Amino acid sequence: GRLNALREHVSEKGYAIEFERIVDYTMAVIPSNEVIERALRRELPMFPKLAIRELIANMLIHQDFSVTGAGPMVEIFDDRIEIANPGAPLVETNRFVDASPESRNEALASLMRRFGICEERGTGIDKVIVQVELFQLPAPLFEAPVGRSTRATLFAHRELSEMDRTERIRACYQHACLRFVSGQRMNNASVRERFGIAAHNSARASRILREAMDSGDIILRNSDAGPRNRDYLPFWAA
Repeated sequence: GRLNALREHVSEKGYAIEFERIVDYTMAVIPSNEVIERALRRELPMFPKLAIRELIANMLIHQDFSVTGAGPMVEIFDDRIEIANPGAPLVETNRFVDASPESRNEALASLMRRFGICEERGTGIDKVIVQVELFQLPAPLFEAPVGRSTRATLFAHRELSEMDRTERIRACYQHACLRFVSGQRMNNASVRERFGIAAHNSARASRILREAMDSGDIILRNSDAGPRNRDYLPFWAA
């Protein structure tokens, strides 16, 4: 917890020198899970490195340097990691996937692109969600606390039965956004793959889709199609 931190690490060097070290240090201290494959034990990090890397790059590039008394910060907990920077986001948090790239610090973003730290096409969050889905983690949470900062939270693995309704809807909505910007369609089959639901349990995926429709986060693209052929879109794609 925040009140009983085990350790603290402060980086005071330049971004070009320190960026990879920050990512490596973060990966070294996050919890890991032990898995057994073909009788061999192997340690797997709780979070995908590419997702961590993209979020840390975003944290540095999109910070608001005019906000005093605050700076970029990574906080690691037993069940999640929070990556935050000062400055409210330039677009709504629920439109991070599809929004056109906007940079608060264009010169810094351009420089870090030339260093190979980031790219300026605005696909960093897309990569994060792809990695989260590959690891079958709960959907990341993007927030703007009190309008003065931006925070991204990655959660440790939980079974679908352990996710609450809000988490299921958020994952379904982000999956719809990712499929849409990738030129693919979201349907019952893709939702089953996203949540690791067995093919014979398609009704469970249908319930998640219904929850996301009831909340207004996704819409049905072809209402005249049969249940097995229905496709879904994020609400803004109507």
